[in-house]
Amino acid sequence: MMGRGKLIAVMGDEDTVTGFLLGGIGELNKNCHPNFLVMEKDTTIHEIEDTFQQFLNRDDIGIILINEYIAEMVRQALDAHQHSIPTVVEIPSKKHPYDATKDSILRRARGMFTAEDLR
Repeated sequence: MMGRGKLIAVMGDEDTVTGFLLGGIGELNKNCHPNFLVMEKDTTIHEIEDTFQQFLNRDDIGIILINEYIAEMVRQALDAHQHSIPTVVEIPSKKHPYDATKDSILRRARGMFTAEDLR
């Protein structure tokens, strides 16, 4: 993939994914796999975990955006991911506002600094 940037993948509810697709992030890789997953009422946790692992293993994805409430469903898989690329960013959804206590990046960042560092 020399000379090409990496893709943003999105896992979220219909409103979230549609917004990002309208913004132009939708892509299919050479195997015709999309870089997004729309969470439907009948989407299973297994499907979410499987898609998340596929996104982690794709060399063309640099960032994975995931609705925070969906991230909670697969928290163990998210916490097991220790690499910086692809970066996993939890985002709020229309029906589920952001909760900083559940954000894995914020929890990791808090562990990196002491109160003295922030003065």
